[in-house]
Amino acid sequence: MYEIIEQLLDYLRGIWRNRWYALGGAWLVCLIGWTVVYRLPDQYEASARVFVDTQSILRPLLQGLTVSVNPDAQIGLMTRTLLSRPNLEKIARNADLDIRAQDTEGMESIINNLQKRIQLTGAGRENLYGIAFIDNDPQLAKKVVQAVVTVFVENLLGETRQDTDTAQRFLEKQIAEYEARLVEAENRLKEFKLKNVGLMPSEGQNYYTRLQQASADVETVRLDLNQAESRRNSLLQQIGGEEPTFGIGPQPGTGAGPAAGAALPIDARIQSLEQKLDELLLKYTERHPDVGILKQTIADLKKQREDELAQYQASLAASAAANAASNVGGFGPAGVDANPVYQQLKVALAQEEANVASLQARLVEYEKRRKELQDQVSTVPQVEAELIALNRDYEVNRKKYDELVGRRESARLSQQAEQTNQDIRFRIIDPPRVPLEPTGPNRPLLISGVLLGALGVGGALAFLLAQLWPTFDSRQSLMRATQIPVFGSVNIVLSPTAARRNRWGLLGYFALGGCLLILYGGLLVVEITGFKLPPL
Repeated sequence: MYEIIEQLLDYLRGIWRNRWYALGGAWLVCLIGWTVVYRLPDQYEASARVFVDTQSILRPLLQGLTVSVNPDAQIGLMTRTLLSRPNLEKIARNADLDIRAQDTEGMESIINNLQKRIQLTGAGRENLYGIAFIDNDPQLAKKVVQAVVTVFVENLLGETRQDTDTAQRFLEKQIAEYEARLVEAENRLKEFKLKNVGLMPSEGQNYYTRLQQASADVETVRLDLNQAESRRNSLLQQIGGEEPTFGIGPQPGTGAGPAAGAALPIDARIQSLEQKLDELLLKYTERHPDVGILKQTIADLKKQREDELAQYQASLAASAAANAASNVGGFGPAGVDANPVYQQLKVALAQEEANVASLQARLVEYEKRRKELQDQVSTVPQVEAELIALNRDYEVNRKKYDELVGRRESARLSQQAEQTNQDIRFRIIDPPRVPLEPTGPNRPLLISGVLLGALGVGGALAFLLAQLWPTFDSRQSLMRATQIPVFGSVNIVLSPTAARRNRWGLLGYFALGGCLLILYGGLLVVEITGFKLPPL
């Protein structure tokens, strides 16, 4: 430890011995450095602050109706790519910096310079961004900041609108393709239906359901026919036990009574069948077999009613002639009076006969239809399967088409919402401005740095000279260098003149050093107080 301290003391004594060189070097460095500092041009920092408001009241109202985009993520991406080369080229053109570029290399240098000097700071979740640029020309710095703000706003809105336009063009293309597919599917379906007329399944029914329904209809009609035949046979037995006449002449004023009473059941039957026909016409067309059978039955009943009326009128005429002949011969009235029960049974029998005929025709038609379905057992299921496949393809294309049309409308509504500038709003909190006083360079700091550097350079110079011109300042240093014991030393004795010269030299040294510090302090005062020195 003692040797280390001695070594340090030797170094300090060597530096002190070359102190004039150190002071001269410090003065030289300070003069040069401070001159350079004061020749540095003033720098002006233009700045602006922009607030991006993403809390729009329109977004919750349009939830589910428009395409949802995260504006915070979009803004974050935009800020990270703001200083990309295309944006820097826009900034250079907006600030008229491209005029200064003589060639491609000059433009490249301007872009690189902008990328290094443009400062973009954010306040995190507050979406408050600061933009700053430092330049010697205050107006140029302001123009650059204004250009950055303009590009920032335009790019964000432009990217959103460009994405929307691209999405709409894609949707229009897809809609056109699916529309063509729909037309093609509809044409295939139409051609298939035209080719397989009569083999198409009914709505909501397949082949086996229709076959089962046809079999059930045959069984139902067959049961109704058996019941109608049973009623007809019963009426035939009843008619066999009745006499057609009573064997007495007609009573005065009662000639038309039985006929009129007999006609009433036929009219009721006709009215009932006509009501049933109206109900069938509400469900089916004129070509339906049930409708045709009912029309034929109604026509038969009407013809039967006309025939019975004609027979009754003929019997009345015959009775009247017989009565007239009886009166001429001097005999009493001896006309034949019809039995009303017999007449009613005849009418009921005719009605049942018509009903049996109708049911027989219906049974034949239903058995024919069932036979046709049974004959088509190998054809109709295949047709139905192909039809289901065609309908499935059509439904898939139609569903996708409707979905694309809905998304296109959502994209269009989103674009209209963006055009109202209500989704993302920009507010310039602080417009681009340049302070009246320069913001740089920081001359007090630079002046202090030059002073410290000068002192370091002077000390290093003195240390270097001490190493180049070594001197033994103590017995220990001499003994370490020669490895020879030193028994004693003699101190220097200066004459009064030499001592006075040393004192004046030391005083001059401290005076020059003090002048350097005074000059440094004066420069600091000038910079702090803002006093303008004349240009050097």
